[in-house]
Amino acid sequence: MATATTAAAPMIARSLTAEAAPASARQASPREPFNMTLRINDREHRVALDVRTTLLDTLREHLGLTGAKKGCDHGQCGACTVLIDGQRMLSCLTLAASVQGRSVATIEGLVQADGALHPMQQAFIDHDAFQCGYCTPGQIMSAVGCVREGHATNEASIREYMSGNLCRCGAYANIVAAVTQARSAT
Repeated sequence: MATATTAAAPMIARSLTAEAAPASARQASPREPFNMTLRINDREHRVALDVRTTLLDTLREHLGLTGAKKGCDHGQCGACTVLIDGQRMLSCLTLAASVQGRSVATIEGLVQADGALHPMQQAFIDHDAFQCGYCTPGQIMSAVGCVREGHATNEASIREYMSGNLCRCGAYANIVAAVTQARSAT
């Protein structure tokens, strides 16, 4: 019986020490709001969020930017694609806290100040590169990234580098035509 009492003593001591520690020394719960500043579409947004909140949920639920869609929420469809520092990223797999100090661009940020559409948006309209429209914001953001990354050199390359964005309606031929048209203007 002496072994059990001796073994429990360090655990009790640690427990009492933790209770006696000042509140400022205790680690905050991840559920407690964390203050952060996010730069989205060239605007600063101050938010207080659970550190486990995804960028997609932050955009849609906390900032009212609903262009990025929640398709699969597993990084498999591309409907939530945004540009982070110019690179394509899936916002459903990105924690909002991880983009502090970085530039995030969403479909809402592509429109010019005078209301003119981005060349990729116009190309999607010109080539009827959407049907239901659900995947379109993610397709356009991915297409902008594809061009900026230098992967839109030919149709085969466009198909390869856009393959992470799914379209249930099957508008792929029109999407490739739109990217081909806009690649020189983007």
